[in-house]
Amino acid sequence: MRTTAPAALPSAVLFDMDGTLVDTEVLWWETAREVAAGLGHRLSDADAPEVVGRAVADTAAHLIGVTGGDPSKLPATAAELTDSFFRKVDAGAPLRPGAAALLASLEAAGVPFALVSASPRSVVDAVVAGSLAGVDFAFTLSADDTVRTKPHPDPYRAAAERFAADPAACVAVEDSPDGTASADAAGCAVLVVPSLLPVAPGQGRTFARSLEEVDLGVLADCLRRP
Repeated sequence: MRTTAPAALPSAVLFDMDGTLVDTEVLWWETAREVAAGLGHRLSDADAPEVVGRAVADTAAHLIGVTGGDPSKLPATAAELTDSFFRKVDAGAPLRPGAAALLASLEAAGVPFALVSASPRSVVDAVVAGSLAGVDFAFTLSADDTVRTKPHPDPYRAAAERFAADPAACVAVEDSPDGTASADAAGCAVLVVPSLLPVAPGQGRTFARSLEEVDLGVLADCLRRP
């Protein structure tokens, strides 16, 4: 009798943080809205592509540009965004549905996983010490740990290198267009679980409505998607 060999599991699973594992995208939007209001701008859906899933410096540059502000105030605006977001996250950010169960299943199966975020190190450390306390990440990467962050491929390339793994054997789990673009450019298979912004279909992208739908089989199937 012929049997079908089980699908190979990923060499590593690389998780985005904000909007993927923890419900912080709403907190980030609230932060950007408050800072924008201080600059005389009312944040709207038109701003979303420059805010959701973007690094602090990118959002700060957008707010300065859209308000015609002084470019020299960019560092101060970025610092205000970071400090305000940190306070909100530090007060507590809930896990996304299915996140805890998926992380536990990876640990039980011995599949290594890491956190790859576009948030500053201070925010990543606060979330890992709070909402994600006790999760056995192999390591965490923040926006401060690579020369360029998402949507550039640097973060996911760096994560694969730290695992000594081929990016094509890794699955990145993302929720935003920029994060997905970053993982795509690095050569990873991508499991997209959208949150605030829709993500376009594309080669190598698998979609799920929630992490509650994701198990080891789904992650293995991501590697086989053309």
